[in-house]
Amino acid sequence: MRYLIVVALLALTAFADPATVTLRGRLRQQPGQAPSLETAEHKRVILSGDESTLKVLNDARLKDADFEVLGHFMGAARFEVNPIHLASLFLYQNGKRMQVSYWCDVCYIRTSSPGKCWCCQKETDLNPVEPEH
Repeated sequence: MRYLIVVALLALTAFADPATVTLRGRLRQQPGQAPSLETAEHKRVILSGDESTLKVLNDARLKDADFEVLGHFMGAARFEVNPIHLASLFLYQNGKRMQVSYWCDVCYIRTSSPGKCWCCQKETDLNPVEPEH
């Protein structure tokens, strides 16, 4: 039994995600194209992620924002953002790093991605918060 557990753990380790890296640049959104970050070196990196992450990356209110994502490269010009529950989307406002967040001022409900409040159906407001440490 112990042998099977050790083998299972080794197999999981072999398929573990690579170390998380940080990528910062201007969030670019163009109709019909995947969102991307334009780095300080003017390199365009295409972003991908889960459905909720893509909702954030395609939020028009964030277009051209100074933006930071956490995840890992899937090639030289493709970056997979960590899942939404890992707090991997940040923007810089007045030089301060803020976690992307959405807020319903009617129901006082905070969410990680844009859309209608699950309670009152009002469209949530972009409301960045200081990241938790």
